[in-house]
Amino acid sequence: MALVESISKLKKGMNAPDFKLPGVDNKTYSLSNFKNAKALLVVFMCNHCPYVKPKINELKRIQSDYKNKGVVVVGINPNDENFVPEDNFEGMKKTAKERGINFIYLRDETQKTAKDYGASCTPDPFLFDGNFNLIFHSRLDDTHGQEEANKHEMHEAIGQFLKNGKIALEQQPSMGCSIKWKK
Repeated sequence: MALVESISKLKKGMNAPDFKLPGVDNKTYSLSNFKNAKALLVVFMCNHCPYVKPKINELKRIQSDYKNKGVVVVGINPNDENFVPEDNFEGMKKTAKERGINFIYLRDETQKTAKDYGASCTPDPFLFDGNFNLIFHSRLDDTHGQEEANKHEMHEAIGQFLKNGKIALEQQPSMGCSIKWKK
């Protein structure tokens, strides 16, 4: 696996591009589904990447800890299933069930959403405020394939935002597997 660093196409304050994507729960989602959220964490992820697998527990923890405070976590899988068959929609449903995923997990089969956001790796997290303005584009934590993190930066950033309306942490690029783009 090649380790790829996230890059920022979206800049702080820019609006989240809208999307209309199917979820593993057989519902279709767009930004309008999250209009009452105080914060929206969009994470480009997949099933196979060894850098994503340990982050699933962190995403579940963020969703559990902040759900009742108006935070919504959304995972989006943009990978080409012809390149990585286990990243297909059925594989997503299987992963969601096996891992007990408690957040929304969407399929970006056309890869338009990943391109609109400028996502480059999995995981690639984007944190938006309740108006869907980008407030933090940074890694979830300080692990790179390991199970245990020392710093839980995204969790801390969300807590700071909910408490103070701002984030004092410095953005650190996420690192992970490259998105498997269609040819």
